[in-house]
Amino acid sequence: MIIGLLKEPEGENRVALLPESAKALIQLQVEILVETHAGEAAFASDADYESVGAKIALRKDALKADLILSINPPTEEEQQELQAGQVLVCLFQPLSNKDLVDRFLSQRLTTFSMDNVPRTTRAQAMDVLSSMATVTGYKAVLLAASHSPRFFPMFMTAAGSIVPSKLLVLGAGVAGLQAIATARRLGAVVEAFDVRAAAEEEVKSLGAKFVKVEGAKDEASAGGYAVEQSEEYKAKQQALIQEHAKKSNIIICTAQIPGRKAPVLITKETVESMAPGSVIVDLAASTGGNCELTENNQITHIHGVTIIGDSNLSSSMPMDASKMYGKNMVNFLKLLIDKEGNLLLNWEDDIVQNTCVTHDGAIRSERVKNILYPSETKA
Repeated sequence: MIIGLLKEPEGENRVALLPESAKALIQLQVEILVETHAGEAAFASDADYESVGAKIALRKDALKADLILSINPPTEEEQQELQAGQVLVCLFQPLSNKDLVDRFLSQRLTTFSMDNVPRTTRAQAMDVLSSMATVTGYKAVLLAASHSPRFFPMFMTAAGSIVPSKLLVLGAGVAGLQAIATARRLGAVVEAFDVRAAAEEEVKSLGAKFVKVEGAKDEASAGGYAVEQSEEYKAKQQALIQEHAKKSNIIICTAQIPGRKAPVLITKETVESMAPGSVIVDLAASTGGNCELTENNQITHIHGVTIIGDSNLSSSMPMDASKMYGKNMVNFLKLLIDKEGNLLLNWEDDIVQNTCVTHDGAIRSERVKNILYPSETKA
């Protein structure tokens, strides 16, 4: 089997495979075509790929491979050139991109979206979302520290005492927990909020205070993701968050619901109540943002508060982010490659079945089918 590795579009510094991961796949008896300069922004040269046995190729040749690897999907024009039966493995957020899924269906492409990997114990080594959330949670705190006019830790100096910054984390998933850990290392006093009851113990284990709103709906069927809450709960949540936001110097927003607009947790009124010099880093910016005033890919200054909207902070740490992504990818691809290096589509494997979005003109993922095509599911 021939695997094609694509160079990411302008603005994306990561690559789906670094040379070390390419080497691991080549040892599985596959051939890898690497688009020219694919790893350049992640500090991996063409010579580095060639040294492990990969071949450097033009993009048009990499797009003809049996299996295509990338982080972002190819352009719409390139997608139309793909042939039925080709396999595409990338991140394309099918729950938010029905038109793209419809296109893949009509072209009879086999597509796997790495954000669709089930969150089970066996699949942890393939969980790209968790890997990238580790990067973004860490970088969000460093970004906040660089924009804050205050120190994070407490200082006792000859010029007097400096009190530590107060930091609030909204959403205690992987990104939120990494943000808590990083902020604590820098010396901030940290509080965290999450609708999932299971998050309380993890938050406290990192030395942060858990902000609890009673009455949250915590569905086991959501597979560890947050779920939509009742209006009554949202009202109580909003009041408590505003109370804590007023006392916070930094807020890190990470709360998202798959396939839905991000919940608005920080309103315009909340921002107005915050002290001048406060900083909000909104990692949910691409899905609307947890802050009502967030602008995606923008830094705005409102009422003396700096609001940073950035959902792709992992691209700002391309070396380690690519290393983690590539390791996840290798672990996943081992499920798709047999001992002779040929494509293996084992639909009995729950990870393969649930990560696959389209195959042979049909939807394979039950999760995608239930959300995007509910009428067909009922029928």
